[in-house]
Amino acid sequence: MTEVKAAGGQDMAADLKGAMVGFVSELKGFREDIQKKFQAQDERMNMFDRKTANRGRAPLSTTAEVGVPHQKAFNAYLRSGDDDGLRGLVVEEKGLTVASDGGFLAAPVVAETVQNVLHNGTSLRRLANVVSVESSVYEVLVDKGDMGAGWATEATSTETTAGGIERISIPVHELSAMPKASQRLLDDAAFDVEAWLAERIADRFARSEAAAFIHGDGVSKPKGILSYPVAPHGTEGPGQIGTISSGSIGEFDEDTSADVLIDLVYALGAEYRANATFLMNSKTAALVRKMKDAEGRYLWTDALTAGQVSQLLGYPVMISEDMPDIDMETLSVAFGDFRAAYTVVERPDLRVLRDPFSAKPHVLFYATKRVGGGVTDFRAVKLLRFA
Repeated sequence: MTEVKAAGGQDMAADLKGAMVGFVSELKGFREDIQKKFQAQDERMNMFDRKTANRGRAPLSTTAEVGVPHQKAFNAYLRSGDDDGLRGLVVEEKGLTVASDGGFLAAPVVAETVQNVLHNGTSLRRLANVVSVESSVYEVLVDKGDMGAGWATEATSTETTAGGIERISIPVHELSAMPKASQRLLDDAAFDVEAWLAERIADRFARSEAAAFIHGDGVSKPKGILSYPVAPHGTEGPGQIGTISSGSIGEFDEDTSADVLIDLVYALGAEYRANATFLMNSKTAALVRKMKDAEGRYLWTDALTAGQVSQLLGYPVMISEDMPDIDMETLSVAFGDFRAAYTVVERPDLRVLRDPFSAKPHVLFYATKRVGGGVTDFRAVKLLRFA
């Protein structure tokens, strides 16, 4: 009986050992299978992030997805006109809200893209003072003269005169753009409708703004810097911009062209020259860059590295194609501290309204933004007049 029990015990031990080996083997296989699945998932996520980055979007975040509901709802509205998601969203800061005209405030990604293009373009906005407002009019107080001052002793003192104060009001106006797309294109899931819309809006806004900031008449648009009254330097009154004559009608005088530019520079007050910039179009720049001083040296200096700008008489030059060509009685060159001279006023919101009816079978996107502009310091800029 003892031998039988011993044999039975050995069989049970062998079975238990075999079962443990099988369990460990299955567990190892299960772990390997789980690791392969996680690895495959990571590869898919990495591939998706690379595609997202190539399309100019931020990679997926493992933290809270801020603004994702707004982004998805806005995308659905652009593609199909479904605004249920937008109307159902709670109004949040930097979110989407229903506009009074039935449109919607654009998603932050679209609005920021448009704003970046406007700021980095070849517009006076790049040099001017840009102010964001919530009202329809921006008012600024400007000193018309310097506050009087005097020396005093313990026994006597002199009463100083007060400087004049002028109130300047700059209204904001509605700037609009209406890009058009086909519904078939909007139905294509691979088509980045938000990037396309932002690019089209920014292009139209940039061109309209650039023209208005130079020669806008102030009627339903900003008042351009060349639309204000002018007077010869030293005779200008309130609300007038001083000018320097080129000495020749409709052109530079061959003998005094360099002297005229120097006169233009020093007609500007010393407090403004430190931050001053020349403003002209490409045709004018082509003439100016050929000018030489009495020593035969070019007045124009090209930029040496990327990111720098060309200089004229030691001051930067900005090319704006909206400045007029040189002709009779034109104001083709401006020089000044444009941050002090000109103020751009804007409402930060960008509205988009989808219109699938007016241009069937295409879809129109009516985008609006409120912008204004005007001169706030007439002493901070001078103009070269070809007369």
